[in-house]
Amino acid sequence: MLKLEEAAMSASPMSQAADDYAHVRRVIAFLSRNWKVQPSVGEMAAEAGLSESHLTHLFNRWAGLSPKAFLQALTIDHARALLRDSASVLEASLEVGLSGPGRLHDLFVTHEAMSPGEYKARGEGLTLAYGWHASPFGEALMVASPRGLAGLGWVDEAIEGGPEAARSAALADMRRRWPRARLEQDEAATAPYARRVFDPACWQASQPLRVVLIGSGFEVSVWRSLLTVPLGAATTYSALAGRIGKPRAARAVGAAVGRNPISFVVPCHRVLGASGQLTGYHWGLVRKQAILGWEAGRVK
Repeated sequence: MLKLEEAAMSASPMSQAADDYAHVRRVIAFLSRNWKVQPSVGEMAAEAGLSESHLTHLFNRWAGLSPKAFLQALTIDHARALLRDSASVLEASLEVGLSGPGRLHDLFVTHEAMSPGEYKARGEGLTLAYGWHASPFGEALMVASPRGLAGLGWVDEAIEGGPEAARSAALADMRRRWPRARLEQDEAATAPYARRVFDPACWQASQPLRVVLIGSGFEVSVWRSLLTVPLGAATTYSALAGRIGKPRAARAVGAAVGRNPISFVVPCHRVLGASGQLTGYHWGLVRKQAILGWEAGRVK
């Protein structure tokens, strides 16, 4: 156990978080199936094959929360409280003349959208770099354009065929978004974005993260609205529709949220059902729950 702890201390924060996620993912999946009965820490530990103390240490290191607090962050009551708090935060920010809380986003994102002509070309003539990187939520696929971060997706650990098949599926998902673009593997080009996105110490207002939104005009308006939902808060599809001036377009807004190419940074995981339920997520409900719980730890 001592050697295990020494290895953990010597690992980088990014690689340590990635290693931790590989262990806690099983517990999160267990909680997603059993949260209604509020399982004990002992039951969570048994599912993971760990002692209670080891599991508690693991969750505190990864999320800054105890396993029990993490479970509370996944309950419907907590989700409903997020929605109530979100309304008050947004209203307060608008009353003082701000466009949204947190200067658009807790990551201090600055963004631009591709022109309609560029979007219509589906990436033709555009070269995008991609790379695979460790993250607190499993292996991430980062895609960068010369103008900023253009894509962030995840490798699905559950896909049959092993890691290479999972990577191929993630890359194919990104290629479908810009079928005429040229994608070249270049971890050196995407690594700075991975560090900037996944290390909270790098979330600095003086160093805004530049992202490029590649989508239709309607999709871009939805994604821009998502950027106004702050860390530790949530919104609904109908609220997003109202925010962009199309109150009857909740279904279309939901489709646009599902097509968000820059996961986590453009926080589509903060969209809940009208009753506060944790609805589906393009990259898997377990990962959505993991991100929300991890963010709860950052707020705490």
